[in-house]
Amino acid sequence: MCGFSGYLGDLPDGASLLARMTSAIAHRGPDERGTFSSKGIGLGHARLSIVGLGDGQQPMSDASGALTIAFNGEIFNYVELRDQLRAKGYSFRTSSDTEVILHLYAELGDACVTALNGDFAFALWDGRKRRLLLARDRIGVRPLFYTWNRGTLYFASEVKALLQVPGVSAAIDPIALDQIFTLWAPIAPRTAFRGIFELEPAHVMTVQGSRSTTWSYWTLDYPDRDEPPRYKNERDAAEELRARLTEATRIRMRADVPVGAYLSGGLDSSIISALAAGMSPHELKTFSVTFDSAEHDESAFQAEMAQMLGTCHSTVACGEGDIARMFPEVIRFTERPVLRTAPAPLYHLAQRVREQGLKVVLTGEGADEVFAGYDIFKEARVRRFCARQPQSQIRAHLFRKLYPYLPGLQQQSARYLSAFFGTADGALDDPLFSHRPRFKGTAATKLFFSGDLRAKLAGYDATEELASGLPKAFDRWHTLHQAQYLEGRFLLPGYILSSQGDRMAMAHGVEGRFPFLDHTLIEFAASLPPDMKLRGLTEKHILREATKDLLPASIIRRTKQPYRAPDSVSFIGPGAPDYVRTTLSEAELSANGLFNAKAVQKLHQKCAASAHPGFRDNAAFVGILSTQLWLRSFTSSAHRTELAA
Repeated sequence: MCGFSGYLGDLPDGASLLARMTSAIAHRGPDERGTFSSKGIGLGHARLSIVGLGDGQQPMSDASGALTIAFNGEIFNYVELRDQLRAKGYSFRTSSDTEVILHLYAELGDACVTALNGDFAFALWDGRKRRLLLARDRIGVRPLFYTWNRGTLYFASEVKALLQVPGVSAAIDPIALDQIFTLWAPIAPRTAFRGIFELEPAHVMTVQGSRSTTWSYWTLDYPDRDEPPRYKNERDAAEELRARLTEATRIRMRADVPVGAYLSGGLDSSIISALAAGMSPHELKTFSVTFDSAEHDESAFQAEMAQMLGTCHSTVACGEGDIARMFPEVIRFTERPVLRTAPAPLYHLAQRVREQGLKVVLTGEGADEVFAGYDIFKEARVRRFCARQPQSQIRAHLFRKLYPYLPGLQQQSARYLSAFFGTADGALDDPLFSHRPRFKGTAATKLFFSGDLRAKLAGYDATEELASGLPKAFDRWHTLHQAQYLEGRFLLPGYILSSQGDRMAMAHGVEGRFPFLDHTLIEFAASLPPDMKLRGLTEKHILREATKDLLPASIIRRTKQPYRAPDSVSFIGPGAPDYVRTTLSEAELSANGLFNAKAVQKLHQKCAASAHPGFRDNAAFVGILSTQLWLRSFTSSAHRTELAA
């Protein structure tokens, strides 16, 4: 796990630029730094040494010197690939997975990416062809950003490095801001920064001369809804799932340093911790976040699981004051505005992992997307059920069962529930049916946009752009699979794996690994009948069946409680940091020009007066505050932003 940067073009000061770019992302690789320069190409690397501790320095060239790579991530099947390449006559000078990619490219060319099982982003320079290849893993675990400036291509693991380039500056992209305030994240390749892009997951970009080409080498796919199920026997499917998940965990335990695990107390992280504990050559270290508020805290389940497994368990308490204190730094690492404070506790947790001497942790991320664990999947099913009898005053009561952790919802009438969840809204064949209530509720935060920003965005609809990019096969899939695709293809890489994942962990030089996101496991899960994943209103049914012997009954039977953290309440009251008052002041809001200053002042007062602000107010407050902090972090001063289409 590392960070890299580079350029393709003739630069008179390439070496000094590489040094600045690499220094900007030194947190990703605190162990070593290296550079490679040749005519028209430069690569910089900051290394977090995990595999091949003594001989995995980068950028790395092959024996001929013709191929050079800067690589961020891990190739989990590198042992098997190395054996296959040795059988073909390739010799290895190092024990690292990086060298495997070099030889695999020599053997397969661009198709080398299809053989890789891992979380990766890399830049590979083919000196013979004078050709650069940029690649990113299938799911989008590891980041890769790029921009063009005066005919030169610049690329890096984080935008911070690109902002070191003369002529590249930070300016908010208003379309991206609209997408964040609707969909929670920009639609790749767009980023929050105008003119700076990210390579999409499962994509390759090649640049040779003046020609650049980008294409996808893998796609998240599902069977047609009328296709006979590949797995009819649930027991056989559960056994295969267990075997695949065990293997996915096993290869992610490969490291020349100890591997720990996050333990949230939920089903997914408990399964991964249980599997890892049985494989670890040493006492497994597990890590958890605890909260003061009962609404967010899961410490009782964390403690139960840690005691059962006999792990060396560490907790980090994260209160509202901690979230407020860390939030400016969190936004510096997310590199985009966010609508939730949830990244902050994970930033805090990664810091604890590093303090305990670990560089690698396994997590349960991805299980909800892969096995239909989120409430939004159940919610869509209930909405379709209600839509068949829209006048029913009984069916709407099912919504209460979906959200037992939201006490305010339990007291509402059936009429309120129907209106809130939009049972009468939208056509059942709408491709975004499952997510319409979320998008509608989130988009309400745009009521606080300034008049200038509204005018610039007139006629634009983020949901229309999202729908227009769906694959041709989408209409043929089961409705559950459509909803899973929307989560797995957009929100997972766009928010979960970036703002809550890679950026928070790598801020402290910690690598997260995700067994549930092994692409072979994803492909297997996609082939399962929907009823094996969502059985009635029981989420992740097949996963529970496959792993019920690993966990106590209290966790196996536990209803999904999504990870959340205190939002606007963290920034309210006499103990609120001074930056909250200044960034949300009428003067600074007006100067930046993105939000209606008077409306934001009223929102601030409303949140301060309410014990439990609603979703819209919480999301708007955090979104506005994080946008203002983004401007402070990445622009030279708080000034009126030049809006661009």
